[in-house]
Amino acid sequence: MERTTLTKQIATLKKEQNALILAHNYQLPEVQDVADFVGDSLDLALKATTHPAEVIVFCGVDFMAEAAHILNPQKVVVHPAPDSVCPMANMVDVPGLQQLKEQHPNVPVVSYINTTAEIKAESDICCTSANGIKVVKTLPENKIIFVPDQNLGSYIQRFLPDKTMILWPGMCMTHHNISTQQIKQLQKQHPQAEIMVHPECKPEVIDIADQVLSTNGMVNHAANSPKNEFIVGTEKELCYRL
Repeated sequence: MERTTLTKQIATLKKEQNALILAHNYQLPEVQDVADFVGDSLDLALKATTHPAEVIVFCGVDFMAEAAHILNPQKVVVHPAPDSVCPMANMVDVPGLQQLKEQHPNVPVVSYINTTAEIKAESDICCTSANGIKVVKTLPENKIIFVPDQNLGSYIQRFLPDKTMILWPGMCMTHHNISTQQIKQLQKQHPQAEIMVHPECKPEVIDIADQVLSTNGMVNHAANSPKNEFIVGTEKELCYRL
């Protein structure tokens, strides 16, 4: 079916169902085009709290739809692709986290928003890639259990040397597989480009970046930067929004 026809049908259904379409920055361009809002997961869930729509259609992975429902319990949240999951979020499970908590009693658990609702329920506080440093800094304890992304946890550790971060060995394979060699090769082709990478990248990639930012942070930075070229170290679909 032609995209224009589908787009019209979606607009009609959205009006009939009093629905709001939210699309994560990593969604395909055609999905971003029909969304009411495009952004990162928490930003989208928060937008829904102030919108009059009774139905939220969340175009993203499962934990994002869960987060939207946690913040909008009175609304119906529809996840169009139930088998769309985040591999990193599934790298931590409740029994494993409970065992780690038993090994480190009275140590608070900070869970990245990229986790399931069950893991969030086992945690003391949640954070995003944008506010992880601030969240961990607010905790009075010197030891912190951080799940599930070891790269993000390692990045937070850089700024809080007085804290001991107990890192769960999880990772986002898309970000983890970005290499310094790839970045340097792009640098040769685009010597004037500014390097923006996600804090889920490996430490050595972060070391050579000009900016380490969340997806929304990259969009905001690029809009205000005097640079005209960017090397973007994250999921390629963000480039469509950029």
